[in-house]
Amino acid sequence: MKPVLIQKLQRLRENPSSREFVLADARDADMGWGVPSPGQVYPAPATGARFRTMPEFHGQIRAVARQGIVDIILASISTMSSLAHHERLFDSLEVTPAVRINDTTDVWCVRGARYREHPSLPFASGFIEEAQYGSLTAHGGGNATPHPEPVVNLGLYSITFNNQTRADYESMLAFKEFRAEAERKHFHYFLEVLPPNVDAGLRPEEIPAFVNDSVCRMLAGVPPAGRPAFLKIPYFGPRALEELAAYDPSVIVGVLGGSSGTTYDAFKLLADAQKHGARVALFGRKIKDAEEPLSFITLLRAIADGEISAKEAVKAYHGALQKRAIPPRRALDDDLKLTDTVLSYGESR
Repeated sequence: MKPVLIQKLQRLRENPSSREFVLADARDADMGWGVPSPGQVYPAPATGARFRTMPEFHGQIRAVARQGIVDIILASISTMSSLAHHERLFDSLEVTPAVRINDTTDVWCVRGARYREHPSLPFASGFIEEAQYGSLTAHGGGNATPHPEPVVNLGLYSITFNNQTRADYESMLAFKEFRAEAERKHFHYFLEVLPPNVDAGLRPEEIPAFVNDSVCRMLAGVPPAGRPAFLKIPYFGPRALEELAAYDPSVIVGVLGGSSGTTYDAFKLLADAQKHGARVALFGRKIKDAEEPLSFITLLRAIADGEISAKEAVKAYHGALQKRAIPPRRALDDDLKLTDTVLSYGESR
């Protein structure tokens, strides 16, 4: 992790009331969605709507990294192999590169798939060494010259509990094995805990407590040295977030961004989550699908720093679009509306 991120997390642990806030741009959708993952080109070209290519997507990531406002850029191992290892994009930047280090079956959202009709099962396509050094042999193996330090040394580990003993046991066993390997290889991680992806026998109002208790129970058996750098969970509302943040102040709680929605959805989510205890936010689709991601990110940071309200940020964002002659997806009045947000990967992309 880069010094800026290390220092922010350290200050948050020392003072949970600190206004320090960690922003992450989640660009790991290709681990779940495949071809549609980079999003559609906007505005649509004259030849018709199409999805971005991965080279175009990588161009967006380079721009966000060089802007230097987000603290973390999360991507797939293949993307970081290109940008972090081959190009050495992050070497001179303060932004920390991170990878999705596992891809459980509930994030397999390819077109036509039915995987999400079954309880989440643990799986990881890549290896920790590939994240850290670009290949399995680049660090002390074969004839390759070893790197003295890992190029990427932070990963997102995801787990989904479904209130089904066998599936949840397999997920916890995989997590235990991952922790042992990560500690041996001095690999840092943050932990994503998602709500059930199938019917778990719970009423909707019971799910926030189920997720909170699952997080606290699983970390009770983990000493501080093996715990995640921070958590990533859905924002279930003020009460659930405050409960989790207050339970153990040494655990830094972060929220995920959910589906694209309106600009106000994103800005309001950040403002509310920070108010009620979140100290990290990871926005994926909300940044990727923004008309102008760099202006969008600038205003996310301004909200986190207490410089502007969510509603004023929406107006400022539309002003930035107008200045750059970029047509907004929605009229300002429509973009100021709060719509239902998606709390997991399994809904609309």
